[in-house]
Amino acid sequence: MNEQGLLVVISAPSGGGKTTIIRKVLERHDPRFVYSVSCTTRKPRQNEVDGKDYFFLSEAEFKKRIAEGEFIEWAIVHDNYYGTSRATIDHFLRQGKVVLLDIDIQGGIEVKRIYGDQALLIFIKPPSMHDLERRLRSRQSDSDAVIRKRLENARHELEKQSQYDAVITNDILENTVDQVIETIEKKIAELSQTESIRR
Repeated sequence: MNEQGLLVVISAPSGGGKTTIIRKVLERHDPRFVYSVSCTTRKPRQNEVDGKDYFFLSEAEFKKRIAEGEFIEWAIVHDNYYGTSRATIDHFLRQGKVVLLDIDIQGGIEVKRIYGDQALLIFIKPPSMHDLERRLRSRQSDSDAVIRKRLENARHELEKQSQYDAVITNDILENTVDQVIETIEKKIAELSQTESIRR
C-alpha cells in the first residue's frame, strides 16, 4: 500500500448509519484501519464517551482552535460545530494507516480538495427517506422540529452525493460494511498500482 496512508471519508445524512458502519469496520480488527475522533460542540448522546466518540468542546474552545488553524475542515451542522484535527490525520497518514473519518459532505469535499487522490469519499445513503425518518425517530434523542430539520438537510446532502467517489445504500448492515471494505480495498490496490508505476 501507499506509504502515505489513505483517508476514507464516510458521510451520510443524520441517522444514515455512518457511525455504526465505521464501528463495524473497526470490529473486523484490521490493524491498518484507525478512526480519527472529531471535535464537536454538541452535547454527548447517551453512551458517548469524550475522546472515543468525539472530543466534546465548548464553543469558545472550538473557535480558539479554528483561529489557530488546528482543523483541516470544520463546519456548522445542525447548529453545532464539528471539526477534524490536522495533527491527528497527518500523524496517522505518516504511519501508513487507513484513517476513517465520520464527517459531513461539506467537510468531505474539503478533505478531498486538500488531500486529492489520497482521500476516498464514500457516501452512505438510506434506502428511502421514510426509512431515514424511522431511524431518526427510533433514536428518541431529537424533537419533531429537529427531526424535520435533519430530514431537510438529508435531502440537500442526497443532492450532493455525486461529488463522492462511491455511493452505497445502507439497507442490510453487514452487506453495507462488506461493500465499504471492498471499496477501500479497491482504492488501496489502485494506490499501490500507481506507486509501483512511479518507481
